[in-house]
Amino acid sequence: MTATAPRLVLDTNVLISALWKPGSVPARAIDALFAYDACVLYDARILAEYCAVLSRPKFKKIDPTRAAALIAKLVAHGEEVVDVRPWPGAMKDEDDRSFVEVALTGLATVLVTGNLRDYPQDLGFEVLPPAMLLGTLVSAAPPRPFGR
Repeated sequence: MTATAPRLVLDTNVLISALWKPGSVPARAIDALFAYDACVLYDARILAEYCAVLSRPKFKKIDPTRAAALIAKLVAHGEEVVDVRPWPGAMKDEDDRSFVEVALTGLATVLVTGNLRDYPQDLGFEVLPPAMLLGTLVSAAPPRPFGR
């Protein structure tokens, strides 16, 4: 990653992990995204997946107000990618195709996921776990001052 703020796509598993366990590496990575002024890319499919997964019974202990606030913050500090171009490559998990397509169309520098093996190599952007993203952001530059 460069010293400029990354443009990234956030896989659902990272969002869920952050909400499931506050203070965890995924939660700290998401906090760092905001502190380092990263641009989270998304489209309607990604937002729908976030909401669909959060509505599963196994995640009922996640506070829906907190979840909605985090998604709203991602949207407010992110960028909706429209006219997403289809990507015809092979995927191990077809549910992850939207993340690749948004990353490619939105010129992402990073896709953040806890499931690295689900993504092909050589897509033109990095595929990183939350811990590596967190380390990269923290070592790249100081966070922007509060209120700017």
